[in-house]
Amino acid sequence: MMKRPLAVLVVSLLFIAMGVVSVAYHLTDLWGWQALEPANVLILLVRALAIVCGVFMLRAQDWARWLALAWIGFHVVLSIFKPTHEKVVHGLLFVGIAYLLFRPEARAYFRHATTRDA
Repeated sequence: MMKRPLAVLVVSLLFIAMGVVSVAYHLTDLWGWQALEPANVLILLVRALAIVCGVFMLRAQDWARWLALAWIGFHVVLSIFKPTHEKVVHGLLFVGIAYLLFRPEARAYFRHATTRDA
């Protein structure tokens, strides 16, 4: 089994932590009648998706790496309607995460797991 690169570990743990904190925070908004409104459920699912990305990147699943990049890309698109500093922060996060997850050692880690499972 190939050793997990530090960059993948850090990004995975970051996604898990962001997901747990944001799901916990959003759960406080879900008390009462508005809890099952489609928008609230969708927001909760998008936040929980960060946890899924992090867990499966730790398990060397290549699709999780792409999903994590799409997840942060989604937030970049959403930040278009926000103040400039949020656009910059989300854009820098996107570039940084893409760089870390697509470095040669990260690509080899995910490729090794894919060829091993086949």
